[in-house]
Amino acid sequence: MIEAQGISKRYGDFVAVDNLSFEAEAGDVVGFLGPNGAGKTTTMRILTGFMPATDGTAVIGGYDIHEAPLDARRAVGYLPESPPVYPEMDVRGYLVYVSKLKDVPRAKRREAVDRAMERCGLTEVHRRPIGALSKGYRQRVGIAQAIVHEPRVLILDEPTVGLDPNQILEIRELLARLARSDEGGTARTIVLSTHILAEVDAICRRVILIRDGRKVLDQPLEQIRSEQGSLEQAFARLTLGAEAPPAASLTASGSEDGE
Repeated sequence: MIEAQGISKRYGDFVAVDNLSFEAEAGDVVGFLGPNGAGKTTTMRILTGFMPATDGTAVIGGYDIHEAPLDARRAVGYLPESPPVYPEMDVRGYLVYVSKLKDVPRAKRREAVDRAMERCGLTEVHRRPIGALSKGYRQRVGIAQAIVHEPRVLILDEPTVGLDPNQILEIRELLARLARSDEGGTARTIVLSTHILAEVDAICRRVILIRDGRKVLDQPLEQIRSEQGSLEQAFARLTLGAEAPPAASLTASGSEDGE
């Protein structure tokens, strides 16, 4: 579903993302981690077509982001750290508007909007202005806009930032449901960026950790726990300034992958 190959992003002499490569298959729920300034958000913007890479490319849902950018963007649902909502619009009106932007056929828009609202627990507030909703509900609206066109790839940047503990649990349960395949359908690929390591422990099956724009870890979560004690220990060891080990020694396959 996602094949990133040698992605780099430079701003003059500053390298924000440095030769990053990874793959994520259908059904993968990947925690994309790193300290502030590591290049996580830049990578997500490249994968979702909001920013061009300086070098490298990616294939999203079978579409190359350079050769077929519109098809690649249609294949992905994206929730940025600040949900792209209009506070003066009501929930249903906003999701209808988004469904048009994402080329949902007219005959299927109502069904698509109803389904997204049901999945995200928004049916009871569908006529309320988004600006009058709690932060937790606004985050649900952000997730609904990301899934209204039924993408098979979801890229979520800090989906629980600023929420209270109960709201965090609700969003976690929602993401767990979205990761599962629909009846008779294909499982989604979810890439989740967060600073909350407990979030990754609760939701993700695999972890990619970057530091200074480079990948320094790519392993199943269970392997990290068995080999390094805990995700917290691995994160601290690889991000507190000590020399990072070679990427090859920390990938699930144990082979070089362009880092």
